[in-house]
Amino acid sequence: MTQAAPFAEIWRGPFLESVHSGHAVVCDDSGQILHAWGDPEAVVLPRSSAKMIQALPLIRSGAADAMGLDPRHLALACASHQAASLHVGIVGSWLDHLGLNDSDFRCGPAEPGDTQARNALIRADEQPCQIHHECSGKHAGFLTVNKHIGGDPDYEKPEHPVQKSCLEALESVTGVTSPGYGIDGCSVPNFATTLHGMARAMAHFAAAPDGSAEARLHQAMRLHPELVAGETRACTNLMRAMKGKVALKTGAEGFFIAILPDQKLGIALKAACGTKRAAECAITSILIKLGALDPDHPEALKYRNAPIENRRGIITGHIRPAASFA
Repeated sequence: MTQAAPFAEIWRGPFLESVHSGHAVVCDDSGQILHAWGDPEAVVLPRSSAKMIQALPLIRSGAADAMGLDPRHLALACASHQAASLHVGIVGSWLDHLGLNDSDFRCGPAEPGDTQARNALIRADEQPCQIHHECSGKHAGFLTVNKHIGGDPDYEKPEHPVQKSCLEALESVTGVTSPGYGIDGCSVPNFATTLHGMARAMAHFAAAPDGSAEARLHQAMRLHPELVAGETRACTNLMRAMKGKVALKTGAEGFFIAILPDQKLGIALKAACGTKRAAECAITSILIKLGALDPDHPEALKYRNAPIENRRGIITGHIRPAASFA
């Protein structure tokens, strides 16, 4: 196995204190690797970076159109949202439209990531519900498919037709037979693939014709970056910085993907250490390398060449891209 490549460096004053490493691949629409760092064939769990793939059956089955879903719903099906009122409001109306309620979710309750939403629950002395889970939009998509096909309520099980359709979608767009799965934080199977396979899948999305399931999903993400993540989040910030020309999605344990329709390119990366700051620095650096992001944009500077401050506001160091990204 090829060793992980340096992604990001942490400098404290004049000293190199830490180095984050990982694997990254850029593919074109033929599936060929244009750029690679580390091991392109590393087997990975893409976590929430695979949500647009998991949302393919929502459209391909006819369920999305049968239920009259619009781009906001499709963006939320691909989202790891913060459970702000905007997110919960749309997911709640979606659930009502399905004739279902919070108990039909299988993601589990979670405290909102949005500060105002979390404080509102505390003030009201209320407990978080499943709708507040960052994956409730994806699960609303699963519930929509499940209602459309008349499946049993345990749609999160690996043997359930909903999850089998997700596996089929993953293998079709990655071109890789999945070697297995792990159970994700929201209780559904997260099917493994290779990093090259994920980059190939993202390039496939980037090159998909208008009207296809793939195009409808990445267009919804680019149209509604505020729904894909939320205020202060890298996915939302960077998509806005690129004026909606690129779709981005992070995943747990240092994963990130990008879909670049104008260039018909796909990016997939995994920080070997699993840290968010390494993945954010790497994806920002690759987007700059490909000419998709202005290196001097304030949002780009938050994740690349960003100052590190202590609790008194004193700048103690910087996070910088490794030499191969710089």
